[in-house]
Amino acid sequence: MMTPMIAFLSPERLLLLLLIPALVGLYLLLVRRKMKRSNTSGRTMFDFVIPKERTWLRHLAVGLAVLSLASLTVAFAKPKDEVAVPRQRATIVVAIDVSLSMLAEDVAPNRLDAAKAAAAEFVESLPPKFNVSLVSFAAATSIVVPPTLDRGAVTAAIQALEPDQGTAIGDGIYTSLAALNQVPPDPDDPKAPVPARIVLLSDGKTQIGKSSASAAEEAKARKVEIYTIAYGTDTGTIEIGGRVERVPVDRAEMQRIAKITGGEAYEARSAGQLKEVYADIGTSVGTEKVEQEVTERYAGFGLAFAILAAVGMISLGARWP
Repeated sequence: MMTPMIAFLSPERLLLLLLIPALVGLYLLLVRRKMKRSNTSGRTMFDFVIPKERTWLRHLAVGLAVLSLASLTVAFAKPKDEVAVPRQRATIVVAIDVSLSMLAEDVAPNRLDAAKAAAAEFVESLPPKFNVSLVSFAAATSIVVPPTLDRGAVTAAIQALEPDQGTAIGDGIYTSLAALNQVPPDPDDPKAPVPARIVLLSDGKTQIGKSSASAAEEAKARKVEIYTIAYGTDTGTIEIGGRVERVPVDRAEMQRIAKITGGEAYEARSAGQLKEVYADIGTSVGTEKVEQEVTERYAGFGLAFAILAAVGMISLGARWP
């Protein structure tokens, strides 16, 4: 993978880097002159102070000093880079599968109860200015809570979710997109677009309704990334009408949805893993990449190299050649 080139606010200052080869050339010239004097006049007091076997340390100190100058020059040119900063506003739709397969007890106490606890914790962890909406889906879908800043209303609604028949993941995505149409405008800038993400948890695959792939394409068109969580194990079972049926997780469908939208696909096979996934998603949706000046980063490198060079020269107990 190619590393992006550094951008600068004052690139003309990089011309000062041309002085560094000149300084290196001067140093090499002085070293060569000293070697010639040593060959013609024998050992000098300089050789007793800095034995020949320690000349490597002197060269290392000079090299570190050169690196310090280069780093400080780069810092002087005001470099900028993409850094992660907290988002001021965003809308997160938490979409939870409430199909009957979520009653499987391969995740204690069962998939649905563990999912409720982790989702409520996730909602509480989001920045206070984030609008949060709750969508549930089985065969039917519902905007349980439209986008709101009221965390208590969302967490209470999560705890009240009840299982139902069928799994309509595609319809769940379309309903989540509909929930985004209800986002209240920013009072400071009503026309400003607000970034939105969908966090979709499901343990099964689409059984009814619209295609999840077409729904993902619609989300992509609206620039809404979907973070999917394939939840449960391959050994999960439920009892329906006296019969025990296996309810394995369809991870491929979850991965396909995330890939189409540019989001991330996660897997969780336990309540602990699910909490970790939600924590990671919270970090992702809670920050954004922006270009910022990073002068202090390269100034820090320059200072570190300068300190190491100074330590090297002090340990030599002698001047430069």
